[in-house]
Amino acid sequence: MQNNNMLGKIAALGLMSLGAAYAGAAQASLLDDVQARDALRCGVSSDKAGFSYLTDDGRWSGMDVDLCRGVAAAVLGDASKVEFVVTTAKNRFTALASGEIDVLSRATTWTASRDANLGADFTTPWFYDGQGVMTHADFGIASIEELDGAVFCLSPGTTSEQNLEDYFGRRDLSYRTVVIEKSTELYNAFQKGRCDAITNDMSGLASRRTQFADPDAFTLLPDAISKEPLGAYVPQGDAQWRDIVTWTAFALMNAEELEVTSHNVDTLRDETQNPNIARLLGTDGRIGERFGLSNDWAYQAIKQVGNYAEIFARNVGPETPLKFDRGLNRLWSDNGLLYPAPIR
Repeated sequence: MQNNNMLGKIAALGLMSLGAAYAGAAQASLLDDVQARDALRCGVSSDKAGFSYLTDDGRWSGMDVDLCRGVAAAVLGDASKVEFVVTTAKNRFTALASGEIDVLSRATTWTASRDANLGADFTTPWFYDGQGVMTHADFGIASIEELDGAVFCLSPGTTSEQNLEDYFGRRDLSYRTVVIEKSTELYNAFQKGRCDAITNDMSGLASRRTQFADPDAFTLLPDAISKEPLGAYVPQGDAQWRDIVTWTAFALMNAEELEVTSHNVDTLRDETQNPNIARLLGTDGRIGERFGLSNDWAYQAIKQVGNYAEIFARNVGPETPLKFDRGLNRLWSDNGLLYPAPIR
């Protein structure tokens, strides 16, 4: 009997130890890992000009790149402490789930199936887009319906396949596909005429066309066949890390709304009488501490990366090769969809 009691106690202690180990694992945060590593690992593409693009001289640029830099500034105090990891449409969620990257910032659409099935949590829309179609200019095509029976170039593992099937199916139109995983090879195949059209997010198509040898030889049709809220994903189950990435994006949007820029942020931090700006910049309240960060987390992001308007303008705005209008990506106060939750 005594031996049985002793075995029972040992078993109970073992279960308690195992439970404590699981509890410790559950409490571990990516924030701790990133700060211990002193670098943020961010999954991006390398060839989407305006969003995440690696130049010939080795510089990273783009809206998605700048979101990662903003998170690094908020978490580590230094926007340059980012390790960019090139991912493809096919392997991006695997890289996130395996821990290869801390954030996936790769113009990725927020969908129900991705939230439910891929071990990832969406943060907040960073760019509102829609799926479009590009074709050869010499075809003289003005609408998608004229592409009945066409051959489309497609990338696997994207929402584009389902959207195209839905759109053509509802209209009783037919099409065939050429599926190529690597985006560079995909767009090369399109330019060489292996397919009649290519479909992707409209921003992605416009971005790619700027890199073609003869951009005027291709037409981006005006119709959007879907809605595509694009933004960053983080690993599922880490509420603190999701909050940090989400609220960094909100901070950059709120900064635009409050007219706080990288140029006036120091003056406003010292002189503002606006309580909303004071809370944003950390001179009032303890928002940063509640996220596990320094109270100047948003100040660092704005100072080093700029507000949303600055990021948009330098990467995709009218003075860039993409020449995008703000469109849906205007603030709600300017009839757009950007409606950042208040920092208070």
